[in-house]
Amino acid sequence: MNTAFAGLLFGLLGAIALIYLLIVVNFQSWSDPFVIVTALPCRGSRNRLDAVCHRYHAIGCQRSPAPSCAWVLQRPTVLLVISFARERLDAHGDALAAALEAGFVRFRPVCMTALAMVIGMIPMALGLGEGGEQNAPLGRAVIGGLAFATVATLIFVPVVFSIVHRKFRRGPLGLSPPAGSPRGQPAPG
Repeated sequence: MNTAFAGLLFGLLGAIALIYLLIVVNFQSWSDPFVIVTALPCRGSRNRLDAVCHRYHAIGCQRSPAPSCAWVLQRPTVLLVISFARERLDAHGDALAAALEAGFVRFRPVCMTALAMVIGMIPMALGLGEGGEQNAPLGRAVIGGLAFATVATLIFVPVVFSIVHRKFRRGPLGLSPPAGSPRGQPAPG
């Protein structure tokens, strides 16, 4: 069993590293994929929250992959928020303003996507019909995972983006100003 868990851990770490490298190639940056991958611990928090909130329900085998599935479904919206924040950062150079603008501008599309998935899962979560109670825990866990992933997408990811990119400032002509010079003014000399 220890060998199986060691192999599972090795596979998980390898998958995270491979995904990180693929996102590095896509964004042509090392910092933006870091922001995306830092949202993974939110999924672990969602698993713990799920265990606390639903401890009175029978936990079936179907429940455990549901938060991971919900996070995978929410991943494209994280990529959209990061790419929009990156565009805004390149446009005006302020990481905090770029993160806030990305959160506000992408709020509606992210919420509409999550809401459409939640509405689609409601019949399964209610467990109506013959055998419906068997799949109800899966539906409830996916709905909870989507809600948690949506909050993480709109709040956690922009906060981490602004922290990672807070030192990024653009000077005139799109160049970073030399150290010690105020933003927007060329260095003397």
